[in-house]
Amino acid sequence: MKMYDITVPIYEGMPVYKNKPEKQPKLEQVTNAHVTESRLSIDVHTGTHIDAPLHMINEGETFETLDLEKLVGACKVLDLSEVDGGITQDHLQRFDIEANDFILFKTKNSYDEEFNFEFVYLAECSAKLLAEKKIRGVGIDALGVERSQEGHPTHKTLFGSGIIVIEGLQLKEVKEGPYFMVAAPLKLIGTDAAPARVLLFEGLNV
Repeated sequence: MKMYDITVPIYEGMPVYKNKPEKQPKLEQVTNAHVTESRLSIDVHTGTHIDAPLHMINEGETFETLDLEKLVGACKVLDLSEVDGGITQDHLQRFDIEANDFILFKTKNSYDEEFNFEFVYLAECSAKLLAEKKIRGVGIDALGVERSQEGHPTHKTLFGSGIIVIEGLQLKEVKEGPYFMVAAPLKLIGTDAAPARVLLFEGLNV
């Protein structure tokens, strides 16, 4: 069995959405005698994180309402490293996507070392296809599952179908194929997202 940690590290100066200074994590460290204590100030959408419907839907459900059972189990990594722009229905035709799948999209985003304003995203048409197939979740190696779509239809389509959304994965070292995933978010109450540690296990038969 092999384990992959597909979580991006959190540190001051890390890539954040659109390079916005207010999204940078702040770490303060205080040492008194031999005791060191640190204080972390962080946006809930920092690095690898899981969105809640409230993020894009007024009066949407908050983070604690998400079903944790959807975050542990089999998943499929799909390699779409050749795609530029949006991932469309045509890009997904060659894959066997079934009900209850958790789909992780590996794209050229995983090779970016800085925030890329032209990151690969999931187009609305693909979100609709995944909703029709009744998958349980989707993850992508970008700090957003969509961009340049007025009204955020990808988010809203996924949330409207009860599909979990994970953003900010790092899939550079992961090959296409089946895995067992454990995604463990912070246990936050009343928020629109939560940072998470996400692990993939290869060769784990459960």
